[in-house]
Amino acid sequence: MEYVYAALLLHAAGKEINEENIKTVLQAAGVNVDDARVKALVAALEGVNIEEVIEKAAMPVAVAAPAAPAAAEAPAEEEKVEEEEEEEEASEEEALAGLGALFG
Repeated sequence: MEYVYAALLLHAAGKEINEENIKTVLQAAGVNVDDARVKALVAALEGVNIEEVIEKAAMPVAVAAPAAPAAAEAPAEEEKVEEEEEEEEASEEEALAGLGALFG
């Protein structure tokens, strides 16, 4: 997962995602770098629009957002909203975990 995070960090910083930059980020984080994994990641990301992939991964979370409760139901619905928020966070984590599968 660290390799994917390094690529996402480079993307967020506007830096080129290449072997040298990924190695630098991983080494700075104290990770023992596996050159084969770095090469595989760079090859897998070639031609991939990372911003588009992130948007698609986040889309199911936005669609699953709960509707606002009615004013009369507010006390009873408050607990449900908290549960839905927890489920929404779990869905977001699952979506991001799935994103990692795209990168190897």
